[in-house]
Amino acid sequence: MNCQRGFFVAPICRPKIMHSFVNVSPTSPFSWQNLPYGIFSPPAGTPRVGVAIGDWVLDLAVLAEAGLLASLPFGATAVFAQPSLNAFMAGGRPFWQPTRATIQSLLRADTPTLRDNQRLRDTAFWPQTAVTMHLPAAIGDYTDFYASLEHATNVGTMFRGPDKALMPNWRHLPVAYHGRASSIVIDGQPIRRPNGQTRPHPDARPQFGPSQELDFELEVGFFIGPGNDLGQPISTAEAPDHIFGLVLVNDWSARDVQRWEYQPLGPFLAKNFATSISPWVVPLDALRPFRQPGPAQEPPPLPHLQRAADWSLDIQLEAQLRSPDMDAPVTISRSNHHYLYWDICQQLAHHTSNGCNVRPGDLLASGTISGPTAESAGSMLELTQGGQRPLRLPNGQTRAFLADGDEVTLTGWCQGGDFRVGFGAVRGQILPAPGL
Repeated sequence: MNCQRGFFVAPICRPKIMHSFVNVSPTSPFSWQNLPYGIFSPPAGTPRVGVAIGDWVLDLAVLAEAGLLASLPFGATAVFAQPSLNAFMAGGRPFWQPTRATIQSLLRADTPTLRDNQRLRDTAFWPQTAVTMHLPAAIGDYTDFYASLEHATNVGTMFRGPDKALMPNWRHLPVAYHGRASSIVIDGQPIRRPNGQTRPHPDARPQFGPSQELDFELEVGFFIGPGNDLGQPISTAEAPDHIFGLVLVNDWSARDVQRWEYQPLGPFLAKNFATSISPWVVPLDALRPFRQPGPAQEPPPLPHLQRAADWSLDIQLEAQLRSPDMDAPVTISRSNHHYLYWDICQQLAHHTSNGCNVRPGDLLASGTISGPTAESAGSMLELTQGGQRPLRLPNGQTRAFLADGDEVTLTGWCQGGDFRVGFGAVRGQILPAPGL
């Protein structure tokens, strides 16, 4: 075993017993306990399904061609050679669980099949720095929820005042709007500042031009697996069988456009210009050890929205900002997925409670995840109190909202002793608005 290469974990290099023969740092988001799925292209290759472990991408199409996934159902070779995860997502838990178990077994330190096959390893493993990542799914529909009590209260207070911060329905159902799937982009793609209609002064005529209050939103989303037939709701108990995995989401927002347009039907152009997601989809099974009870819900939800199990997830979340004049980013928000008032199963159950059908690859996002402290606010709108208290950056600059050239990075992970189950990152740099 070549310890110098940095690939293997061997007793001579690291006496502590590890789960995999692949060398994975304890701070890496992509542990053997994680194994998230994504779509990647190797150099001069076509998009296919891969799994992240440590600093590497494991090519599942190569494993399938080598016959190492032959025991899986549903024609694994064809599924993993696809340019999206949709076919895999559609297979449901009878496909997901044996696939995950097989991959974990092949990567175990005491399994020689892949460990000792140098030729196969050379074709199946790629450094993450050498590959190109793509959107993980062909996303047919996108829904964004408003599931954080703290965020809804903060924003509602700014828009409507403290007495009307929460609308009468908010504690009875997970409020949401339908977003635009066509403008969902992958980590690293620049974001063009949108033009839009605003009314800076209540007595003035509206005007059209670049948004002056561009914002990020710290969110987590989940991809639908098999889905349901039209007219057949999914219950909170059934929901985990239809949730393939989770990603980080930044639902960029033009607050000045939103403030003018959102009544009576909610966000439109203020949101649909861009949504960024992380490229690696963390399987729901990898997150099960991090479940915990959710916040108390008062009044109790109606029966069809009551929790069947604990699905609040202990996912630590951070947002970082780097201006063009900064050498390194600064953390401006620390939050957690478990702050969500409405959990992922309640979100899916509500979405389908009227018989609406969801399909493999559909994306449902949480909405901004804010916590109870000022530092856990998940947007610039909250962090700066609507721009009234600008953030001071380490280089002396201030930010009420995002400026051209700023880069926002969202990260998230679950801490499991000496390993992490993480999401990697989703980044986006702001470009100037197109000329009018």
